[in-house]
Amino acid sequence: MRFNRLDLNLLVVLDALLRERSVTRAARSLHLSQPAMSASLARLRAYFNDDILVPQGKRMLPTAHAQHLAPLVAKALADIEMRIMCAAVFDPETSQRRFRVCASDYVTVVLLQPLLKQLEKAAPGICIEISAPSPEAAQELERGEIDFALAPEQYSSSHHPRHLLFEEKHVVVGCRDNPVFRGELTAEDFFAQGQVIMGVGHGQSFAEREMGELNRRRRIDVVCASFLAVPWMLPGTRRIALMHERLARLMVSRLPLSIAPLPFDFPVMREIVQYHSARAEDSGMQWLLAALLEQAAAMQAPPEPVVETLPRKRSAAAVPKSVAAAVRQHPQ
Repeated sequence: MRFNRLDLNLLVVLDALLRERSVTRAARSLHLSQPAMSASLARLRAYFNDDILVPQGKRMLPTAHAQHLAPLVAKALADIEMRIMCAAVFDPETSQRRFRVCASDYVTVVLLQPLLKQLEKAAPGICIEISAPSPEAAQELERGEIDFALAPEQYSSSHHPRHLLFEEKHVVVGCRDNPVFRGELTAEDFFAQGQVIMGVGHGQSFAEREMGELNRRRRIDVVCASFLAVPWMLPGTRRIALMHERLARLMVSRLPLSIAPLPFDFPVMREIVQYHSARAEDSGMQWLLAALLEQAAAMQAPPEPVVETLPRKRSAAAVPKSVAAAVRQHPQ
């Protein structure tokens, strides 16, 4: 099909070339031969009267005109894909659809894991692809490369629909034998202890961002690459960590750890789910959104944190209610 003398199939080729910046890799991504991709590049150059990609050493770089075209082409293709998906009838019991979700390992454990257990029965053919938050997440959502972004409210976009999933408190966690947990934890105790934090390569976690607002000096001994790694750094040491309460209570049932309330005011974190506005009428998206919201609502609020000492037995982590009934009811 042609539009203004342009073969519209070439837009897919152009998008791949500008993404991969390599004829070979672009051909591989579209399952084409390298000669076929080279021929398509020649047609694009002729149509736009521009080189599109130019060699520089062992790499190929887009021209200024190609850089201008890249986001426009990507958005046009994403919009087409979204409209096609919206028009399709979604049946969770028979669907083979892949949903792409951007979520931290913390959210994956406390929210997605129990939901996926239910979805195995309610929608056995679907695939949930989970990716970690990154600096490109907002653009990936904009381009339709991810379906849902789950993040604290401060990191969500104001341009697309968003729904509150749940609120989360933070608590102090440390080794069960750490003397600091034998009595009431004070602010002076907290800031005097060596600490383990989750370090985000592209920015700060919600907790670290809020800690920065306190403008109090503390000793950072260990920086981990994930929320799940943090509690494993605590047993056998006098270090402490600031953790999401739900995740902390899950880990206390598995590791020799104690929990104490924060000895100073700290804001509650609001976890948001967000999707592209163009997918508001997509029945599959709305089905999974309903399942996410139902699972979030079923997450029992953890009890008030208390100091846990060595002789005290630990209770098992709260188990979310079943959402099997909810995920079978998909909006049209």
